[in-house]
Amino acid sequence: MMSTSPLAPADAGAPTADTRPSLTVLSGFWPAATYAVARALLAADPALLLVRHDLAEVREGTVHRVVRDGAGLLEDERITLAHGCVSCTLREDVLPTLARLARAHPGRDLLLMLPEVVEPEAVAAACAHCLVDGAALADLLRIDSYVTVVAAEHLLDGLASTDDLQTLGIQAADNDNRALADVVVRQIEYADTLVLWGDSPDGEYDTSRLAVLLERMTPWATLVRVQDDHVDAGELTRRLRGTNRHRPETPGVLARGLEGYSLGVHEPHPDCGVVSVVFRARRPFHPHRLHDVLEEVNADVVRSRGHLWLASQPETVIAWEFAGGGLGLGSLGRWLAALPDPHWDDVSDHRRLAAALDWDPYYGDRHQHLVFIGLDLDPADVHRALARCLLTDAELADGEDIWRTYHDPFAGCFPLAGLEPTTTGGEPT
Repeated sequence: MMSTSPLAPADAGAPTADTRPSLTVLSGFWPAATYAVARALLAADPALLLVRHDLAEVREGTVHRVVRDGAGLLEDERITLAHGCVSCTLREDVLPTLARLARAHPGRDLLLMLPEVVEPEAVAAACAHCLVDGAALADLLRIDSYVTVVAAEHLLDGLASTDDLQTLGIQAADNDNRALADVVVRQIEYADTLVLWGDSPDGEYDTSRLAVLLERMTPWATLVRVQDDHVDAGELTRRLRGTNRHRPETPGVLARGLEGYSLGVHEPHPDCGVVSVVFRARRPFHPHRLHDVLEEVNADVVRSRGHLWLASQPETVIAWEFAGGGLGLGSLGRWLAALPDPHWDDVSDHRRLAAALDWDPYYGDRHQHLVFIGLDLDPADVHRALARCLLTDAELADGEDIWRTYHDPFAGCFPLAGLEPTTTGGEPT
């Protein structure tokens, strides 16, 4: 049952110099729950414009766009794209549609409901960098919030799934090899607002456990719990719209720690069985010892993430990302300690400031920063396993020339791009 009291967003009547329509981006892997939230927002504000794109035929170069408000259907069109992929859909139709609606209805806010396989960070990047008719989207509208809806009855299964989108037949492109769990965690972790929709079929304790799990995964986000048997549309609107929670300067989750933002919270004591462990260290990992414990440290983990440095590859920041039983490692570029001074201008002010505040005379900005979140996870075991992988005093004393000769199971996995020469006073440096 839904209460449909005609309430506008909390700040709708407040005087403001910003007259741009606001945009709320709504994502979620389980469309029934996501669309239920969209319907509640439309019920509370019939003037709200809901934009949806169906990607069922995107690999054939066609997308289905629907625009509606509280009174009914406004647009229902099939669009042919130059190339069938999500990025083309964003550039060629999603952003132009938002710009067109903002111009045509300057007094009406917009709600963009993403297809279930689209990650909100991709939308944020497109909004920041793609021009529409030569103008930035931010000139026409204001992105208010990125909201992700998770269905309580499916969340744990989604986070633990070992399926990939190809196997399920819902990939967004022919070369889309993403895992289901990766999509779910990226939707959750990019959000500034999370909606936990419904209840766990296993009862109130398990629903509370899901809420704690989400809070540990995204301590930077606001969590809203909604029971689906009775929805107060006005109250939900007050909590989801007009919040101004989106911060476009916030980096993606894997770069958060480098940029000085929170990467996670250290909560080693279980809350509804949920434990969050932060591991930080200055010393580098021995590559072979780290390789040997990868399975062990993630055995009871729902999600782990962060960055690290290997003694054998002392120039490279290595990203760490685990979900759904699979661990991904990749390059995040160079540590500032390994970057020539003229290239420091190429990194963000936030990263330079974070490095300066934590600079070590010997290690520079190099360090380990990993977060592990799981159910009934033993924090002491995680710390012991990782601490054993750090270089010993004797190994540290050998220095980088010896470290580079270590047997490295990760050799060749994290290539670094070459540094372009810079110029000072017209001469290459």
